[in-house]
Amino acid sequence: MSDNIAQDERDTPDAGTRPVSIITGGAGGMGVATAEILGRDHTVVLADVRAERLDAAVAALSDLGITATPVVCDVTEEKAVEELFDVASGLGVIASVIHTAGVSPSMGDADYVMRTNVLGTLHVGEVFYRRAHPDAALVNVASMAAHLLPVEAVPSQHFPTALRDQDAFLAEMAAICGAVPEEARSGYAYAIGKSFVKWYSESQAERFNGRHLRIVSVSPGSIETEMGKLEAEAGAGAMVADFAVPRWGKPEEMAALFAFAASPAAGYLTGTDILADGGVVASMRERARVAAQG
Repeated sequence: MSDNIAQDERDTPDAGTRPVSIITGGAGGMGVATAEILGRDHTVVLADVRAERLDAAVAALSDLGITATPVVCDVTEEKAVEELFDVASGLGVIASVIHTAGVSPSMGDADYVMRTNVLGTLHVGEVFYRRAHPDAALVNVASMAAHLLPVEAVPSQHFPTALRDQDAFLAEMAAICGAVPEEARSGYAYAIGKSFVKWYSESQAERFNGRHLRIVSVSPGSIETEMGKLEAEAGAGAMVADFAVPRWGKPEEMAALFAFAASPAAGYLTGTDILADGGVVASMRERARVAAQG
């Protein structure tokens, strides 16, 4: 308890400052779009692992009259996340964290995808839990992929291991992903990793509420960002063209949802996932139901 009190005192800023919002993956399309909204009435801290892209994002926001503080941060390293929160805490009260940082299947092998998406979520979530002030909210970005993976293919029984022993968890996931064909491993790792994000945001809600904190996840569908477009040839393009809303989602649409979920207006929202996929999952399930009826 004394450690928590000392930390709270260290994080308490001068009165009268604007609330602070941390946006991880801040150089990406959804991160920048979210900063454009939150920057109107928040002090924004943009975190990204890519320094040059981060600088470009800060410059673009500056052209819109939004000042953002850049922090180069690899969310797979807990110390780096602690340092990110040090910077943010020095600017004011941390009111929200929008965790968009992550990688898609086309960006690396299964181990890289799993490590980035799972450890990033764990580190941001656990540091947020320790450092954020009451009434703050954490919005994690999951994925439509977490809703498309059959329940029996989600190794959720292993997920709690990640909270106790990250290395053991990654070893378990490597063994599970290693059982599928090599060409499918990154995609499977992505779906499992995003299922973990969704699980973490649901399973930790009661614990977070003990500190008067909220935690939710949002599962975007195919979004028109640089990372999203990497998956166009891997099946996302066909889903966009063939299901309920036949277009790519816009970063601005996701940003508006993230900002709402993190705001006081959503104060009753915690421990849940919001699927924002243009109706893809709903269409697929309904078509499957109709087909099963013959």
